Order: sequence, then structure tokens, then C-alpha cells
Amino acid sequence: MNANLQNILDTLPQIENLSEEEKAAITKSLKDADKELTILEFKLDRTEKVKRTTAILLEETIEELEHKRQAIEESNLALQKSLEDLKSAQDQLIQQEKLASLGQLTAGIAHEIKNPLNFVNNFSEVSLELVEEIQDIRRKTQDVNLRGEEDEILEDIKGNLQKIHEHGSRANGIVTSMLQHSRGGSGKKEPTDLNALIKEYVNLSFHGMRAGKNPIDVELKFELDESIGNVPLVSEDFSRVIVNLCNNAFDAMRGIKYEVQSLPAGKAGTKYNDGEIVGENYVPKLRVSTILENGRVQVSFKDNGPGIPDEIKDKILQPFFTTKKGTEGTGLGLSITNDIIKAHGGVLEIESSKDIGSNFIIKLPSSP
Repeated sequence: MNANLQNILDTLPQIENLSEEEKAAITKSLKDADKELTILEFKLDRTEKVKRTTAILLEETIEELEHKRQAIEESNLALQKSLEDLKSAQDQLIQQEKLASLGQLTAGIAHEIKNPLNFVNNFSEVSLELVEEIQDIRRKTQDVNLRGEEDEILEDIKGNLQKIHEHGSRANGIVTSMLQHSRGGSGKKEPTDLNALIKEYVNLSFHGMRAGKNPIDVELKFELDESIGNVPLVSEDFSRVIVNLCNNAFDAMRGIKYEVQSLPAGKAGTKYNDGEIVGENYVPKLRVSTILENGRVQVSFKDNGPGIPDEIKDKILQPFFTTKKGTEGTGLGLSITNDIIKAHGGVLEIESSKDIGSNFIIKLPSSP
């Protein structure tokens, strides 16, 4: 029993003015109180133990959470690094695609630049000869009657120099186009002669293909709407769109052409793409057209290649998807093309019929 309650219980018999019944009642109350105190002490002791246990568990939980927080931070850092590595790899792949595209253009540029440089050299030589001729005439005589002949020679020199300037400017333009194609540029849209840009890069792509491996003759046809004028473009980016679409068309038509050329002598045709007959007179054709329609510019690249199989139509714009063998393609050409067109506020639509050909249609806003 509680010590204080025991003292009261011991003192109780010494109180004379209390009856036995009252003493018995007080004794019972004291014993009941002692029981209650014992229960409270047990509960209090149990509560303290629970508190101590809870404190220990809480401390362990906090420590565990701290470890998890640190692990999450480390995971976040690792993910951040992986993301940066992925972006870096993506940039490298895009740059490789640009360099691959530039490599395909190099041969075409060399072919294109050769002609104006030949003009420059030839007219330079002729002009030098004319200067020497007029100097000889001046030395031999000062006859007034010969001034007309001198004037004619001077006019010829003037004309030659104009040709030199014209073709030198042309060569400079080709080199400038090559440099623009190879570097990223400012990324700022500027008013651009769309038709001139298309002619420039379709021809460069064509001559690049002709100077490369397995060249084919392609009938190029331009149907360009002269009313279009200037269109807001990042020309160094949009030139890659033109080159990529032309290269894809040439690759597709090359497959048919080389199957036809591999026929035995006298064979009238060959089968490709599950049975379609291709005559031995198959002529690859690429029609490039522009038109202004409802305030939007439409650019079309239509070939008479084998078309795109239905099972891959939904995949050809996906990054890294390619039908080329080995390391011939990165699978980024059409993906980058689509991204560039979207960045210009446009859309790329694809119409293709098996064994008939494909038509890649670009729709762009005609104004900012």
C-alpha cells in the first residue's frame, strides 16, 4: 500500500470519536484509493516506456529518412548528369547529321563552283590578251582611224570583266551557302527568297548525288509560284530540309533504277515491292513545286519512287528510325526535318502510294 495511505490507516484505530462502521468505511475507501493509485502508477510507467520506445523509433525513422533523402539527392544528381549526357549526345548526333548532309553537298558544291570559276579564268585570260592587243596597237600607231577598233576592244574587256564579276559572285554565293548550311546561324527568321533557296539547294543536292556513290540520272522539274516572294525563314536551317527531302527521294529512286539496270540483256522489266513491274525505260523524276494558297506557302517534293510501305508510314518521322542498312543512315534526317518545319510554324504532310511514289508537302505561314 501507498506509504501515506498506510499512515492514515494506522492512525485510524486511535481516533475515539469514530464508530466502528465509520472506521470500516474509511478503511475500505483507503484500500480502494490504494488500488487506484497502483493502477495509475502502472499506467504511468507503461506510458513512460511507450514514450521512450516511440522516441527511439522516431529517431531511427528520422535517421532512415535522412539516408533516403541523401539517396534521392544522389539519384537526382545522377539523373541530371544522365540528362546532360543525353542532351550532349543528341547535339552530337544532330551535328553529325549536319556534317553528313554537308558531306553529301560537298561534291555538288564542287561541281557547281567549277563552272563559275572556269568562266572567271577564261574571261580573265581573254581580257589579258585584249589588253596586250590594245597595247600593241597603241605602240604601233597613234592613227585616229584606229580609235574605233580600240573602243571595240575596250567594250569587250568591259563585258569580260562584267562576266568575271557575275560568276565570281556566283562562286562566292555557293561558298556562302555551304558555310550557312554547315553552321547553326543566328536562328533568327529573315525574309528569304524561297524559290531561289529551293533552286539552289535542290541543284546542290542533285550534283552531290551525281558525284557520289551509285549516281543516277534524275529528271528535275521546277514549278515555282513567282507570286510567293520572300518568306520568313531561318535559311541555314530550311536549307537542310530541302537537302534531306531531296536526298531521300534520290535514295528511293536509286533502288528502282539499279534493279532495272541489273536485268539480263533483253529482259523487258523486273519485279520489285511484291510484284510491281518496272519497265527498262524507267526514268527517275523529282518535281519540286511551290504555291501560295489561303495565306500559306505550300512546298511539294514529289518523286516516282517505290513509295512508303504502310507498316512504316507512322514511324518515318521518329528519331533514329531508318530503313537504310548498316551505317548508311542515322535515322535523324526526317526527324530533324520535321522539327525544323515545326519551328517555322509549319507542318509536314506525307502522301505516298506503294509503287507509284511519294509526295512530301510542307505548309508554311507566308508572313511572320
